[in-house]
Amino acid sequence: MSAATRSAPCPQAVGRVRRARRRTTRRHALVVGGLAVATLTAFLGRVLLGDYTVTVPDFVRILGGAQLPGATFIVMETKLPRAVLAVLVGAAFGLGGAVFQTTLRNALASPDVIGVGMGASASAVFAILTLGLSGPVVSVFAVTGALATAVVVRLVAGSRGAHRIVLVGVGAAAFLSSAVQYLFARADVWDAQAALVWLTGSLAPASWPGVMRLAVCLAVLLPVTAELSRTLSATELGQDCATSLGVGAWRQEALLLAAVLLVAVGVAAAGPVAFVGFLAGPIARALNAGRTTLTGAALTGATLVVSADHVGAYLVPDLALPVGVVTGACGAPFLLWLLATGRTFRRTP
Repeated sequence: MSAATRSAPCPQAVGRVRRARRRTTRRHALVVGGLAVATLTAFLGRVLLGDYTVTVPDFVRILGGAQLPGATFIVMETKLPRAVLAVLVGAAFGLGGAVFQTTLRNALASPDVIGVGMGASASAVFAILTLGLSGPVVSVFAVTGALATAVVVRLVAGSRGAHRIVLVGVGAAAFLSSAVQYLFARADVWDAQAALVWLTGSLAPASWPGVMRLAVCLAVLLPVTAELSRTLSATELGQDCATSLGVGAWRQEALLLAAVLLVAVGVAAAGPVAFVGFLAGPIARALNAGRTTLTGAALTGATLVVSADHVGAYLVPDLALPVGVVTGACGAPFLLWLLATGRTFRRTP
């Protein structure tokens, strides 16, 4: 038997590999398709249902420019911008959180835990309570705070492993939380109330200008994140393995920066909606048999925020709960369960 014959791959093995790849691709397509349907269903439910219901034909007519008394204003100025903002914010948080968890190889490495969201919140609260600012300027402060926090955490953590980033991030989040409490203690009660609503995470101030600003940011960040994440499967193996496969360390750093910006613009648009970035990635991985799916995480985040906003609006009669209260109530038990069981939902080789 020649050397070429001995080195040729076994046809049965090649067939098994191809079938496994087809099953993986098929499952991923089904998961993404199912999550897309869930997001669309939640979106339509948020727009069409509630205190003022709108039929599908009337909704289509309104989108076409028809002026229906009462219905056009409620849909175009209240329900629709809020639902669109919920989808965009949820996708930003879900995608950003999944990138953090996958790149750092830690299920706890979400924006809520490692301080990025708290950095944006602390900066925005400082702008509201100390400088008396409001509107888009507060959003700029939130993005700046998130970036500054991420840079400090990365520099302090150094290059001694991804777990260091998580530990330093937890410490930074605790410090920034204390700073926020100090600002509240010194603030006027009316200013503190306005800042607290923002800090909880709410979609109530949704407007078309805010939706457009977030949409423009995501139109830039999503393609960049998609391009940088092409080598994410190699990064999941660890930095040493990724380097040996030709994936430079700069690519991981750039991907983390893109995730920070995704979370920052989401916080700037709706405040720090709790635990969405933490929940979306593990749920999408569990549906995808333990394999990472960034598209699935983005759709999961969008579904979570839209659904939580609808539940918060109508769960308690005559009381509208901010979306951050609902997601926090769901995310906190999940975090405790994850810590108690050590589950990561990752596929084990």
